[in-house]
Amino acid sequence: MPEAATAGLASTAAPSRDGAAVNPLRQGLESDRISDPCNIVFFGASGDLFKRMLLPAVYSMHLKGMLPEKFGLIGFARSDFDDDTFRAYCRTQLENFAPPDQKPSGDLWNEFAKSISYVCADFKDTKHFEDLRAQLEENDRTLGTAGNRIYYLATPPPVFPEIVKHLKLAKLDPKSDDRGWSRIVVEKPFGTDLASARALQAAVERVFNERSIYRIDHYLGKEPVQDILALRFANTIFEPIWNRNYVHSVQITAAEQLGVEQRGAYYDNAGALRDMIQNHVMNLFALVAMEPPASSDANAIRDEKFKVLSEVPLPAIDAVSRVSARGQYGPGTIDGAAVPGYRNEADVGLDSNTETFAAVKLTIDNWRWAGVPFFLRSGKRLARKVSEIAVTFKPIPHRLYGDETDAIEPNVLVVKIQPDEGIALRFEAKVPGPKQHIRSVYMDFNYGTGFGVQSPPAYERLLADAMRGDQTLFTRWDAVERAWEIVTPIQEKWQNTKDFGFPNYAAGSQGPQSAFELFPDWRKL
Repeated sequence: MPEAATAGLASTAAPSRDGAAVNPLRQGLESDRISDPCNIVFFGASGDLFKRMLLPAVYSMHLKGMLPEKFGLIGFARSDFDDDTFRAYCRTQLENFAPPDQKPSGDLWNEFAKSISYVCADFKDTKHFEDLRAQLEENDRTLGTAGNRIYYLATPPPVFPEIVKHLKLAKLDPKSDDRGWSRIVVEKPFGTDLASARALQAAVERVFNERSIYRIDHYLGKEPVQDILALRFANTIFEPIWNRNYVHSVQITAAEQLGVEQRGAYYDNAGALRDMIQNHVMNLFALVAMEPPASSDANAIRDEKFKVLSEVPLPAIDAVSRVSARGQYGPGTIDGAAVPGYRNEADVGLDSNTETFAAVKLTIDNWRWAGVPFFLRSGKRLARKVSEIAVTFKPIPHRLYGDETDAIEPNVLVVKIQPDEGIALRFEAKVPGPKQHIRSVYMDFNYGTGFGVQSPPAYERLLADAMRGDQTLFTRWDAVERAWEIVTPIQEKWQNTKDFGFPNYAAGSQGPQSAFELFPDWRKL
């Protein structure tokens, strides 16, 4: 938001009950307190995801008064903890990974610690799941959690079917236990290819129905991603031009400066297409391109997401090279420091054929988008960390202003997802003075400045929605399956064809030349 506009908002702020000014954009908002009591069971509670992301998100909700008043957190993992040592472990991890203003201390930590318990377990042993059942029943009695459970699978995907099977054997599934509701949260990747995704779905749906399955994609919890629907359907100025008559092309970018870090073994069996395009980027694509839903109901929105994915033609194997590009980074420079190439990273093969960059061109066979190309790209060790959606509108049909030296650029609407969260609009304006010179200028809205608060972490929002039973930001199986169907021809072609040009882009660059042969007008990173 422009500085003057932000200052104007601040000057009209009304005082809160404690005398502090309240941003008028946040006046009248309902409490975020979640009313239903519940337990969350974190499978894999000694792992990286739990300590870095999930535990800080839950504790942040506690500090903000968002958790149910009657709440239990149960860790379930192989590590040799008991309740007390697991509480100490949780405190240490919060000290390491929670934001500076959310470190555990005093009565707030002591109150939260009372909700924490632990089951030392083997995922393949039904006896340990019976121990979990006993702990859940104890929490129902002592914490008042009313038989409501969320099972969060923060484990490697191959373990998912085993956990689900033993939940059923221990009678912890929704069909066996009717004392409250039971929901299961499944982390990505949901399968490693189409066949494995279908097998995983078959295993999960034998125990949980679709209404109880929450397939989490943390990108969907980011505030600007959620705002895509509001931008489109709460503003009459955008929806009439959101179609083939006015839109020239759409770019969706998820670029990282980081390499594979300590994930070389995982990444070398995944690659950019499976790790990012099939899930994160495809979800963004569906939100941008979907038709208006009949209502704000979760299934109405997810119906439209699936519908638009089903209207994407599947790439033919012999056309893969015309609709996609891949790359693998070599040595280069990031922020002035030399970094190694992908094949020199730990746990990566010296002749690896895995792509660290993927770009895909998609089209949609429907009335709204016929003839409009959508370009999706994601990669590691690129020039800048940025995730954004850029809608480029068609050029003006006839020049009225500016001379031939003025390059009149098309209007571009950019949804900035990270690192800067906001929305920017590029349009043309006359330069002050007697001559009719035209230059591109930006209107730029920033969420933090505009609303006066930091956007909550994605996992915080998604955990809150799972507790509420709101599946809007979770991916339904039909959309997961369709996304796999779209990328499968590309995946199979790349797996079966060695790229002898790898590495084909330097770390810190804009990506491989083949991406610019696919689409010359990528926005500069």
